[in-house]
Amino acid sequence: MELSNKIIEQAVEAVSKLPGVGKKTALRYVIHLVKSDASSVYQLSSALTQLKTELKFCNNCNNITELLICNICSNDTRDKSIICIVQDYRDVLAIENTGLYRGLYHVLGGLISPMEGIGPNQLNIENLLTRVSNNQVKEIILALNTTMEGETTSFFIFKKLAPFNVNLSVIARGIAVGDELEYTDEVTLGRSITNRVPFDSLLKK
Repeated sequence: MELSNKIIEQAVEAVSKLPGVGKKTALRYVIHLVKSDASSVYQLSSALTQLKTELKFCNNCNNITELLICNICSNDTRDKSIICIVQDYRDVLAIENTGLYRGLYHVLGGLISPMEGIGPNQLNIENLLTRVSNNQVKEIILALNTTMEGETTSFFIFKKLAPFNVNLSVIARGIAVGDELEYTDEVTLGRSITNRVPFDSLLKK
């Protein structure tokens, strides 16, 4: 896209790098910001800067937090014998919004996807094994997307956890195959968590 103004062109280029934002949409956003009052633009700029300067990943579960340990891991009322494995922060939000889960989480930071060049070593899996090895964890819930990548990741984790004395379950199939957790309604997701089934039962089908 050829633009007459270099500053606008650079802004459009930066905004268009966001997921799902094309050059035309980026231009619309940039023009909106140009027309906005300075305080609104500075507020947005400050909020974006804080994302990189003040947020970090929980040392325990890899959830997004402002502290070394997130408020879920540090909450004494949570059941520390159960860990729910999710892809990223959006899935934590989705499950928390159901109000039906009181255990801890483990955020992988992605899914195994050879097509995208993402292997097991690029995910937060080794830290999971460390958490399980303390013998305090009794159950692991696999709450990954029901896509090919999600199923591949779940099976890989199943194999890695085989040596440990821990129950491995998976959310019930109230969620259609191919769906992503963040787009699932709270009632369906809540029931899927509550009615979870042993992971190895799926392998026998």
